Amino acid sequence: MQNQVAPTIKKNYIKPFIFMVILMALIGFITGMNQQFQVPLKNTFLEDVGKAKNTLSNLLNFVFFAAYLVMGPVAARYLNRKGYKNSLLVGILCVAVAMLIFESSVLLYRWVDGSDFQAINQLSIFSIKIPLSFFVFLVGSFLSGTGLTYLQTSVNPYLVVCTVPGTTGVTRQNIGGVGNSLMATFTPFFVAYVIFGGAKVETLSVDAMIVPFIVLFILLLVLYFAVSKVSLPHLEGTTDKSNERLRDTVFRYRHLVLGTLALGTYVGCEVCIGANLVTAWEDTFRSANPSATDSLLKSEYATAALWSTFYWGAMLIGRFLSSFLSKVSAQRQLTISTALAIVAITISIFTQDLKILGAVGLMHSVMWGAIFSLAIEGLGKYTVAGSGILLTGLIGGAILPLLQGIWADAAGSWQYSWF
Repeated sequence: MQNQVAPTIKKNYIKPFIFMVILMALIGFITGMNQQFQVPLKNTFLEDVGKAKNTLSNLLNFVFFAAYLVMGPVAARYLNRKGYKNSLLVGILCVAVAMLIFESSVLLYRWVDGSDFQAINQLSIFSIKIPLSFFVFLVGSFLSGTGLTYLQTSVNPYLVVCTVPGTTGVTRQNIGGVGNSLMATFTPFFVAYVIFGGAKVETLSVDAMIVPFIVLFILLLVLYFAVSKVSLPHLEGTTDKSNERLRDTVFRYRHLVLGTLALGTYVGCEVCIGANLVTAWEDTFRSANPSATDSLLKSEYATAALWSTFYWGAMLIGRFLSSFLSKVSAQRQLTISTALAIVAITISIFTQDLKILGAVGLMHSVMWGAIFSLAIEGLGKYTVAGSGILLTGLIGGAILPLLQGIWADAAGSWQYSWF
C-alpha cells in the first residue's frame, strides 16, 4: 500500500488576531488615561508645589514608561517559559491591582485633607511639600506600566507573526493600532468629562476618581476571567527554551538595536504631544489671560481636551488608512512620515500655534507598526526575546516628556520645548 502524505493544516489565526486587536485597545486606553491625569493631579495633589508643577506632573509618564525598561526583558523571559496566554493574564492582573493602588492614593488624600492627620500626608523635598498620596499614585502608574509591558510583549509579536490572509506584519500592526488609537482618542474626553464631569481646572476634585477606579478594577477582573477561558494558539518558532540570553549577543542584530532607539524616540515624541499638549495649552492661555474668568478657564480646558483628542483621532485615521498600504514598504512609510512630522512641529514652534501639533498624530500613526516590524524581522526563535528588548526603548516615553517639563518650568514657556 502506497504511503500517503498527510495534508498540511493551516492554523486559523483570525480569531486570536481579533482578540489581540481588542487587547491593543485596552493598552491604548490605559496609556492614554495615565497621560491625561497630568492636569488633574497638577491641580489637586500638586497645587502647592510652586513652579515645579510641570516637572513633577511629568513623573507620571516617567514611572509609567520606566516600567518598560525595567520589566521588558523580565516579561520576555516569562513569556518564553509560560507562553502567550499566561503572560497576558499577568499583564491584566497587574493593571487591575494598579487601579486599587490609584484608589488607595485618592482615598488617602481625601481622608487626611483638612484633618488633624494632614501632616502625615506631606513630604518635604527641597522645601517643596508634596503629598505622600502623589507618590502612591506613582507606584500605581509604574505597576500599570508593568502590566502593559507584559501585554505588549505578547500582543506585538503575535500581530506581526500570526498569518491572516491579505495582510502583512505591518498592516496587522496598523490594524491593531486602530484599536489602540480608538481608545486613546476617547481617553481625553473620558478623563475630562466622564470622570471630572467637565469641571473647570480650579474645581477639580479627587472625589471624582473614587468610583471610576473601582469600576475599572471590576471590568479588568471580568477581562481576566474571559482571557483565561480563551483558546490561544502558540506561535511556533517565536520562543526559545534554551535559556540563551539574547541581551548577551544583542549587537549581532543591528536592526534590533536601531529599532529600539527609533521606538524610544517615536514614543517620547508621541507622549510629549499626547500628554503635554493639554498642559501647554492651559499654561499658555493663563499667561496670556491672567485675569480670565472661571467660565473662560473651563472653556479653555475643554478646548485643550478637544485638540488632544484631535491628535489621537488623527492617529486613528492614519492607522486605519495605512492598514491598506500593504504594498508600501515599512522603510518608505517611516521615512515619509518622519519628514512630515518634523516639518509640522517646526511650523508649530515658530507660529506658536499648538493646534498644528494635533495634525502630527497623522504622521505618528504608521511609526509603531513600521518600526516594530522592521526591528524583529528575521529574529526567528528570538522574536519574543527581541520584542522584550525592543520594548525597553519605550523609556523614551519617560525621558523626553520629563525633559520637556523641566525645560518648560525653567524657561517659563512651552514654545521652544517642542524641539
